[in-house]
Amino acid sequence: MSKTAETGGDNVFADLGLPNAEEHLVKASLVYKIDALIKQRGLKQVEAADLLGVKQPDISKMLRGDFRQFSVDRLLRFLVALGQDVEIVVKPPREVGAPPTLRVA
Repeated sequence: MSKTAETGGDNVFADLGLPNAEEHLVKASLVYKIDALIKQRGLKQVEAADLLGVKQPDISKMLRGDFRQFSVDRLLRFLVALGQDVEIVVKPPREVGAPPTLRVA
């Protein structure tokens, strides 16, 4: 049985055909940063939950990839609570004719 691999795009959520793929990718990127900051600070999930104003099971679900209940705005607020500056930049696309994108740097 021969299996072939297919090269995906830049957004796994789009590759899977999920609706709102760009939003999912942005949320996943923000959660990745939140997780890294929690680990960097050596916080236990209970401590992180207290700092972010949520319950520990919500932190656990979020860090396991179940972050649908959190808006992008709320995830940005989590980053601020973790001591990060958040800057939103609006600008034209890099290439003429390229579709606008939503991304986390």
